[in-house]
Amino acid sequence: MTTVIIERADFSEPGLAAFLQDHLDDLEPLSPPESRHALDLTALQAPGVRLWVARSEDGIVGTAGLASLAADHEELKSMRTDPGFRGRGIGRRLVSVLVDDARSRGVARISLETGSGDFFAPARSLYASAGFVECGPFGSYRHDPYSTFMTLVVS
Repeated sequence: MTTVIIERADFSEPGLAAFLQDHLDDLEPLSPPESRHALDLTALQAPGVRLWVARSEDGIVGTAGLASLAADHEELKSMRTDPGFRGRGIGRRLVSVLVDDARSRGVARISLETGSGDFFAPARSLYASAGFVECGPFGSYRHDPYSTFMTLVVS
């Protein structure tokens, strides 16, 4: 079994930019540009955004972040597990780390936007198993047939 460590991201880490670009590349054929909401490397370094990296001896195997929407409401962003490592519980561990972090800082709610297509069914299932429930658009989002919106009350 491969040991996976989850830590806050070091944006100078070799391989992080490529891993995040792979995430954007994976999403590109799945929805039109106006329906893609993943953050790029620059946006993930903005104030109010916190990114974690799951790492094994093979390198980066997962990422997940939180972006502030309001003082007590954050959005889960840039959730990705390397395709070769999916099904090993890395995504579940990342969600748990994010929820624990948000709770420790007094965040009351975490919301997310993910795809509505078949490709995203495992992600929606993961989020539902962690307690997220479907909701309407939040923040600056609007109804979009390519999106599913979910939320979790943290505290």
